[in-house]
Parts: sequence; C-alpha cells; structure tokens
Amino acid sequence: MAAETSQTLDRGIRVLRLLAESPEGITVTDLAVRLDVNRTVAYRLVATLEQHGLVRRNDNGLLHLGMGVLTLAGAVQPLLRDRAVPILRQLAETVGCTAHLTIADGDEAVALVVVEPSWTEYHVAYRVGSRHPVAQGAAGKAICILREGDQHTPYAVTTGELASGAHGLAAPVRGVAGLEASVGIVTLGGPLDESVVAPRVLRAADEVALRLR
Repeated sequence: MAAETSQTLDRGIRVLRLLAESPEGITVTDLAVRLDVNRTVAYRLVATLEQHGLVRRNDNGLLHLGMGVLTLAGAVQPLLRDRAVPILRQLAETVGCTAHLTIADGDEAVALVVVEPSWTEYHVAYRVGSRHPVAQGAAGKAICILREGDQHTPYAVTTGELASGAHGLAAPVRGVAGLEASVGIVTLGGPLDESVVAPRVLRAADEVALRLR
C-alpha cells in the first residue's frame, strides 16, 4: 500500500524545486501552469513559503528562492561532512590518494569534503568548495551516472580533464533521497590500477550512503 502523502506539502516542495531550476525567476502565473493548479492555489503556496523566507519576489514580481533556503542547506552540509570524513580518511590512507565527497549544485559539481593522505611524498591539493562542470571530471561524471539512473556503470574514470596529469575515479552515492553526490579519489602520476582502487572507492561510496540514510 502506498504511503499517504500531503498534496499541499508536495506542491510546496515542487515550488522550491522549480525555483531552484529557474535562477532567472518565474511569475506566479507560470508557476501555476507548471504545477497544473489555478492561480489562487499558486498564490497561497507562494505566500506561505514567503512567510518562512523560502521564497522571495524581486522588484519585477518574479519569484526566486529565499534566503531561508540557505539556513536549511547550512544545517545539512555539516551533517554530510561529519558522516563522510572518517570514511574518506580511511580511503585516502588506504590508496594514498586525495579523497573527496562531491555534491551537485545545478550544472556544477562542488567539492564538499576533501581528505589528503598523510604518508605520501606528494598528492593532489584539492580545495574544499572547488567547482567544475558536472559533465567533467570523474566526480561530476559519477553524479551524471546517478542522474541518468544508470545502474550498470559502477564508476567513472578520467585523465587530465580538470588538471593536466591528474587521474580521477569516482562512484555515485546511491540510494539517498534528494542527494546527488559522488565519492572519489584524484592523484598524479601513472594511470590508476582500477582493480585495486575501484573496489575501495565503491565501498566508501556505499558506506557514505549507509550513514546518510
């Protein structure tokens, strides 16, 4: 039996998703069309979300995400970091490569957590907050695997896409509702030995997923 859901809450969440996908802003009329509801319902949804700071209107009357969304997001990111750091630390120390948790932000991939190995002579310095197109680099391509619902491709491997001589391997974090993310490693030097590295990255991605469910 399907679980009972709240239609109003569902519509409110859809409003937030539509606004997240429309950085240029949209009108209430356009919002009503996209939600397939009348304008009165759309106005009530917007008014409620405005009261909580989750939606705002600009001077032209276009709707945008409100600053309240940042507060909610700010509470989630520390949770992701806390759950992921021990797993990434073990991965980095085991394979001797810089490990990272990367999340999607629209068409970009953002490094949320980075852990460098402690025992290697050299390793890639990967800055937290680094951004790149989601279609580039192993971390981004692993997120694309998730977005495409591809259950047959376990991970992505790239060479030199984001930095000359850098090799990356990343696996999507699967089964966490609302999260588009990947766990991966990046290193310099010779090509990666996938038979050794890939199972460890896949295990780390699964462990991160388990901790976030």
